[in-house]
Order: sequence, then C-alpha cells, then structure tokens
Amino acid sequence: MDLRTSTSSGRAPDQSVRHDWTRQEALALYESPFNDLIYLAQTVHRSYFDPNAVQKSRLLSIKTGGCPEDCGYCSQSARHSSGLQASKLMEVQRVLAEAKRAKDAGATRYCMGAAWRSPKARDMEAVCAMVEGVKALGMETCMTLGMLSDEDVGRLKDAGLDYYNHNIDTSERYYNEVITTRTFAERLDTLARVREAGIKVCCGGIVGMGEEPVDRVDMLLTLANLPQHPESVPINMLIAIPGTPLAEAEPIDPIDFVRTIALARILMPKSYVRLSAGRTEMDEATQALCFFAGANSIFVGDTLLTAGNPDEDADALLFAKLGLKPLEREPRPGNGHDA
Repeated sequence: MDLRTSTSSGRAPDQSVRHDWTRQEALALYESPFNDLIYLAQTVHRSYFDPNAVQKSRLLSIKTGGCPEDCGYCSQSARHSSGLQASKLMEVQRVLAEAKRAKDAGATRYCMGAAWRSPKARDMEAVCAMVEGVKALGMETCMTLGMLSDEDVGRLKDAGLDYYNHNIDTSERYYNEVITTRTFAERLDTLARVREAGIKVCCGGIVGMGEEPVDRVDMLLTLANLPQHPESVPINMLIAIPGTPLAEAEPIDPIDFVRTIALARILMPKSYVRLSAGRTEMDEATQALCFFAGANSIFVGDTLLTAGNPDEDADALLFAKLGLKPLEREPRPGNGHDA
C-alpha cells in the first residue's frame, strides 16, 4: 500500500470502518515509512477522538496467583517459579474502597482481574457485587476472569458490567509458542459470548514475546476483522518476569512498538487503544510517540496486577509536558465506538 497517495497529496485518507482488511494491506501499513504511518494514524485518530484527551484507568488484582494456565509471560501461573504467593478473592468492600480511591485520583474506568482459568459459581456473587458497587461510584467497569460460561456472562450482564477483557495475546500462528493450556479458538468463543450478551469487548495482546512482525499484524487483523471491533484494544509490551518462560525474551524495538499502536489505530479507528503494560520500560519520548500514533488510554497507579507501572506524579508530569488532559467521562453512545 502506497500511503503517499493519501498523505502527501493533500487528500484525506480513507477513514471508514472496515472489517475486511487483508494481511497484505495491513503488513504494508506496518512496514511503511514511519512518518507516513504516524501521519495516517494521527489523522484517523483525530477523526474520532480528541487527540489531547487520554482516559485514565485503574487495574486491581482481585485474586492473585495460583492460576492453572501456563501462559509464558505470566507471573501468576502456578506452573512457573516467579515466587508469587497465591491469594484468595478480595472482599467486596475492600475492592470498593480501592475503587473510590482510584476515582478520587482521577480514574474514570476501573478494571478488576482474577487469576483464574474460569470463575467458579461460588465466586460470581462477590464478583457481581463488585461490578455493581463500582458502577454506583459512577465509574466504567471492566472485568477479566478467564473463560466464561453462558451463565457467567448472563450474571455479569445483569450486574451491569460495561467491558469484559479477554486478550488473544498474539497471532494464531504463534499462540502455541506462548500458551498450551487454552486454545486460540477458546479465547474467540469467550469473546463471542460476551459480545452476544451486549457487553463491550476489551481485547488486545502482548508484543515482544519473540514473535515476528507478521504475528503482530495478524493479531490485530483477527480483531479488526471481527463482525464488531473491540471497543477497547490494550497493547502490552512484555514485562519479562524472572521465573517465567519468557524471562529472557529479547525486548521489542520501541519503534516497532509504536508501529503496532499506529496499526491498531488505523485498523480499528473508533476503538480505545490502550497503552498498557510496559510503560516502565519506555522513556517519555516513546510514550509521546504512542499517544501521537493513536493511543488514548493508560493505566494509572504504581501496579498493574503484579507488575510495576509509572507513578501518578510521573504521569502528571508527562501529561503537562505534552499538553494532554484526562478524559473526564466516556463519550456519549455512538461517539467513539464501532456500533
């Protein structure tokens, strides 16, 4: 794809929402001259979002460690030697107290994650109470609990859950190099159940796990060619954690990471592209390029589940340098989502 015809001729590029991208098209975008790619991503971004507004989300681990899955990147797997101690599900009131503190610090979206393959029926009452309590605070809610049954999805829908996070992690081709205890198809099945119930989908992946550039492209193509784009697309840079199989993975080049952000923005123009794990490994310039490439959401707070995250003072300083402002509330329905 020659971007020069749309970026250098003065004509605006095609910004329509598509679900029929080809690998050839997407790979051509990913490999195009960096300036052309970033210009196109920023142009698309401005068509749907305020380019200087970034949503602040907070992520809390409501049940840590002891997971039976073997995801090669994860410190919470019981199969790895990361030294992480397993914990029980947090009490509802403690979760709500943490959510209130996050709201007072400026977060508008609250994400809760449990290290499960799938939730047990006995835990769903507490999980749903967490959703209801966080919503009562006026915050957007997101849960990540592993695979879901139809009954689980129904209960979360009845509780008022806004988003369900279930990442596909990488391409279908590379998937078995990272995870063997859950199939790529099972992840897509869970996404379909969530979507059919009317809950918004949060789905992205992790880069820097030893994959090839085409795997990053294919991961995003899988999401972009779904009947409806995920409303939220988190892009994570691998945090190589000692004791996990990917502890010695070669870090992704920062420019390649920015290319991934830009491609996500172009392929899924109405979705929130979330600059997620790995910001502790990025300097300010790399983060600034990610925002310019179309990222418009970050996680705030010094911890992401079990990994580190920039502290709020560092984020405030970066926002001030870049002239960014926190998104105060979710846009009205139909503005900023692929309906």
